[in-house]
Amino acid sequence: MIFMPWSRDLSLGLPAIDAQHHWLVDTLNALHTELATHEPDRALIGQVLEGLMDYTVNHFVAEEVLFERYRYPHAQAHKALHDQFTRRVMHMLTDHEAGRSQGGEVVSLLKEWLIQHIMGADKAYAPFLSAAEETERLIALARRQRLRSPRVVVPLLSRAARKRRARQAERT
Repeated sequence: MIFMPWSRDLSLGLPAIDAQHHWLVDTLNALHTELATHEPDRALIGQVLEGLMDYTVNHFVAEEVLFERYRYPHAQAHKALHDQFTRRVMHMLTDHEAGRSQGGEVVSLLKEWLIQHIMGADKAYAPFLSAAEETERLIALARRQRLRSPRVVVPLLSRAARKRRARQAERT
């Protein structure tokens, strides 16, 4: 049985972020399987945890770049969650290296946090970023086609807003 199955509920509808989340889930599952089927190798577990930590930090940076690019209004609060989690995992890694924790405990904590973070804080920004990306795409399309007239651009933006509302309605 898979420790943390990927489901549509974990998808934000943002392909780049979803791919990163999927990688984190897959890696967490691989680590859990390793712990469950083999005699735990503390050094190997530590290396995998460090790799997970590095990837997670890079993922956080990717999210934060999008927040800045699109001027997400709750970026600071979300970044504070990232900083808090990073400190927590660094503490867990220190405990693991000192022999004060078991790999399984760390994996369970990571699973719990990942689900809560994706389903809560990340789901909160997804509609904003989706709308911003769609608007950017439509503006680029209008520029490419040299459509400067508001009679053309406004309907394109209205269509994007309707699509965004429809996607939000599907999620609820």
